[in-house]
Amino acid sequence: MSDPLSDVVRLLRPRAVFSKGISGAGRWAVRYSDFGAPSFCAVLEGACRLAVDGHPVLTLEAGDFLLLPATPGFTMSGFEDAAPKHVDPRLAPAPVGEVRHGRQDGPADVRLLGGAFRFDSPDPALLVALLPAVLHVRGVERLSRLVGMVGEESAAERPGRDLVLARLVELLLIEALRARPTQDAPRGLLRGLADPRLALALHRMHRDLAHPWTVAELARVAALSRSSFFARFARTLGMPPMEYLLAWRMAVARDLLRHHDLAVGEVAARVGYSSASTFSTAFGRVVGMAPGRFARNAAVAEAVG
Repeated sequence: MSDPLSDVVRLLRPRAVFSKGISGAGRWAVRYSDFGAPSFCAVLEGACRLAVDGHPVLTLEAGDFLLLPATPGFTMSGFEDAAPKHVDPRLAPAPVGEVRHGRQDGPADVRLLGGAFRFDSPDPALLVALLPAVLHVRGVERLSRLVGMVGEESAAERPGRDLVLARLVELLLIEALRARPTQDAPRGLLRGLADPRLALALHRMHRDLAHPWTVAELARVAALSRSSFFARFARTLGMPPMEYLLAWRMAVARDLLRHHDLAVGEVAARVGYSSASTFSTAFGRVVGMAPGRFARNAAVAEAVG
């Protein structure tokens, strides 16, 4: 059976950029501007506060893992009031060695290993919208071990480094997402997969993407009435079922056009369209350009990159 969560992470194509040690002592606070790209950290020892814009203040403790799929602005601090030092992560040079905040000598009150990465998907925003904006996981040792491995691998220059980092970050995402308590997850894919009825429909959509699904047929898969299924799906995932299906088809189509040498008609058939022209119309409406042009642009970008 297809696993929607793995499908999303696979299409996001995460790639590690860097990781760094972070510590703080005494009176300190640092304010990071909106970054947009995904970031993560694991608390190795001690504790600190984290205030992510638009979300409740968190206390991070040893063993905690935090993932921000589209990092907004945030403030990290100790437990004493302090004027935050401003940092723009897009302009700041990549750190060399551990970054220390507050008192520079003596033992640290908190030590973390943090990192940033990028999604190599042609349209990560579409897929990131299905994930929690702030994912805070407590007490999952596997995540701390994976973050440690990312740190070790990113610091080394061994053969196969990029491939290993890519696989480690994929594992980090999967482990973090499935470790998140689903009953209090925000609207999106995690919450949908936690609903046994909706999970049946989601798995079937992902497994048989080319099938000409209707709301009524998906409702039968979920063993719900059409109206109950529609309302429950929209309430839980934040979008109606056909909108979700269209978004997923377009995400898969982008990936096929960008990474596989396929004719437009073949891509159309794989994502559930009976003709290339019908698919091209839908693709153009969602993406803003014809699929052939999208594929050519992707090929040029790949050659230049």
